[in-house]
Amino acid sequence: MIVKALTKVAIFFLYLFSLLPFWVLYAFSDAVFIILFYVTKYRRKVVQENLRNAFPEKSAAERAKIERQFFGFLADLMVEAIKLISISEHQLKKHFTLNNPELLDTFFSRQKSVLGALGHYGNWEMAAQILGFSTQKKKLFIYKPLKNEVLDQFIRKIRSRFGAMPVAMKSTLRTLVSLKNEPKLTVFVSDQTPVREETQYFTSFLNQPTAVFLGIEKMAQMTNDPVIFCDIRVVKRGYYCCTFVSLISEPKRTAEHEITDAHVQYLEKVIREEPAYWLWSHRRWKFKPENS
Repeated sequence: MIVKALTKVAIFFLYLFSLLPFWVLYAFSDAVFIILFYVTKYRRKVVQENLRNAFPEKSAAERAKIERQFFGFLADLMVEAIKLISISEHQLKKHFTLNNPELLDTFFSRQKSVLGALGHYGNWEMAAQILGFSTQKKKLFIYKPLKNEVLDQFIRKIRSRFGAMPVAMKSTLRTLVSLKNEPKLTVFVSDQTPVREETQYFTSFLNQPTAVFLGIEKMAQMTNDPVIFCDIRVVKRGYYCCTFVSLISEPKRTAEHEITDAHVQYLEKVIREEPAYWLWSHRRWKFKPENS
């Protein structure tokens, strides 16, 4: 009860904070960066190890530059996530642009649903909201629920403000089956680490064997729905765009793990082009092939 009460109080103050204009929030972000990078040194060792393993060809100075840029961006993500509590439709569309939503219509016109892969790159939380404007069809956003029920319900409410429907991972199959006759867009955050019991496949990602989430591939081969990648880019501070990229049009014709490798390789391409905007503080490589 105490935890729930404190969570509700925290949510109230976060809402008040979200009402501040972007320029004020970014002033706070600058302060948060100093705290993260210099004072608490939040997960800096994790970030440094991840960057060393991912980019052995880069110099120490180059990796240090990426590290610093990442923490600056992480601070921005924190204040932007709070802003999403109260952001208006006008502000959202100003800060996040969908470049080619018509690609979805080409599939929907054939009575096809679409499966989308999304990485922890750029502002994926803002992407979850802007996807509400991507099509008039249903938009599902698959996510891993939080243990704190009050906070989880709050996050679901934020993500669904503009029409997207958050669906817990464990409910994915049941939800898709119930909507099997409706063309829809279903988006998965594809670079999540699977739980140890579900670690079935390792592929090469950022220069190292990586346990990958097979949910998209399983759903695609079951439904034969085309697979796209949601290519998010940072335009400038606080501004993003997303381009839908067609990866697999006929999943049932693919070899085992071909779909998974396709979206993993595309995400790696995006990261290598602008590495500072991926979630390097995540312990992505905690599982090793020899221990699985």
